[in-house]
Amino acid sequence: MEEEYRSLPLIGDKAPEFKAVTTQGDINFPSDYKGKWVVLFSHPADFTPVCTTEFMTFAHGAEILRKLNTELVGLSVDGLTSHIAWLRKIQELEWKDMKNIEVKFPLIEDIKMDVAKKYGMIQPKSSDTKAVRAMFFIDPNGIIRCIHYYPLSTGRNFDEMVRVIKALQKADSDKVATPANWMPGDDTISPAPGTCAGAKERMEGKNKDMYCLDWFLCFNKEKKN
Repeated sequence: MEEEYRSLPLIGDKAPEFKAVTTQGDINFPSDYKGKWVVLFSHPADFTPVCTTEFMTFAHGAEILRKLNTELVGLSVDGLTSHIAWLRKIQELEWKDMKNIEVKFPLIEDIKMDVAKKYGMIQPKSSDTKAVRAMFFIDPNGIIRCIHYYPLSTGRNFDEMVRVIKALQKADSDKVATPANWMPGDDTISPAPGTCAGAKERMEGKNKDMYCLDWFLCFNKEKKN
């Protein structure tokens, strides 16, 4: 029985397809989001405290993601009626600087756990009746680019979600990598050269837009506005 929960798509895989009923109507995933980035995330259950703070935070910051051509899609194994009741209750709550929060992104009904199983969101050693806090970052071509998993007890960080999206988009647009603790505006890493001649050229410092700690570790100077 446990084996059926162990399916997990990997980074670089096509996002598994599914059709689902959500709080914003039916969706056909990921084809309905072609051309957009998507963060598909699961939460353990409606009307739970950590999940409530996450949904308030995610909904409050959703416009930041939309400006990055990114949409949120949530999921739990609760039913549609429970979802609607919970989202209505969230609008009545006030926490930190957030109040009157309307969750406008879709929340998937997954009572039969069909989607959760496709994405490895049910992990029996954590709970066989609730989805863990999974996050799949999916690019405009429907390819999984990053996966985060959190235990039931740990709420997610919205700023880190945004940072990951910006880092992935930066890597795609500039063909670079981002170093540890990278933030938008920081210098990026240039891919290591594949030849001895390329390594020698780098160490000679001929590229004024780049500086190197060694032949394999070179940084691109980010242009400051």
